Amino acid sequence: MRTISITLLSFFILASCVSKKKYLALEQEKGELNNELTKTKIEKEDLEVKFAKIEARVEEYNSKINSLNEDVEGLKVENNSKLVISEDGAVASNITKQKMRETLTKVDPHELSQAKTLKDSMNLAVGYHLNRTIDTSTLNEDEDISVDINETVVMVSISDKMLFNSGSYRISPKANNILQKLADVINSEPSIDVMVEGHTDSRSISTDRVADNWDLSVLRATSVVRKLQDQYNVAPEKLIASGRSSYQPITGNETREGRSKNRRTRIIILPNINKFFALMASTD
Repeated sequence: MRTISITLLSFFILASCVSKKKYLALEQEKGELNNELTKTKIEKEDLEVKFAKIEARVEEYNSKINSLNEDVEGLKVENNSKLVISEDGAVASNITKQKMRETLTKVDPHELSQAKTLKDSMNLAVGYHLNRTIDTSTLNEDEDISVDINETVVMVSISDKMLFNSGSYRISPKANNILQKLADVINSEPSIDVMVEGHTDSRSISTDRVADNWDLSVLRATSVVRKLQDQYNVAPEKLIASGRSSYQPITGNETREGRSKNRRTRIIILPNINKFFALMASTD
């Protein structure tokens, strides 16, 4: 009986020793696993930092590439917008030339063949457009009104008696009809400027309100400009007032008839080429 007890006790002691060894082994394995996990976390964090640096470098590189592309496009736009003076003195940018070529495809081939210079071509392009837009047929010509179209310039000359009383710069009510028609022509085309020129005969004038013929010619031009702006809604930035006094007569001043012809107001409708081609570009 005693022998059995000793045997059982030895068994339990031996079993206890084996379990302790396994426990210690497992503890050691757990520690190694924890160390490996910690190492893996550290490596993961290092990789994340390195990846973030790589992403930042890639983003910086892409930003530089985009900036270079913008610079290249900007240079292209700047180059196309740069004004160049041709041999015949015409000033135009590459954009203007491109728009001009597009318009010239619609121009009569015979007229186009007569264009020898860039300036000729620009005049043809602007003239083609203005002729399609502006109808001067409503300005019925008589002895007091004359209309002359020279290339791209429309010149309307109105006698003094149609607009003003003798020696005055106040516009007569009978001028309303012709000024309304002129305003309709001017307002029909955004890309034109208008110069109003006052002309007198050679007889001198001096009153309380008018110093001389220079003064009278400028006051008359200014009166017409104000009338076009205030009553007929012509944009003031399109208008130019100019006085010529008596120094550009169309005939001699020796006779009453000659002096009457020289007393006139000339409306010059001028194409604003830069505005013209800018408007064409905006319609694309």
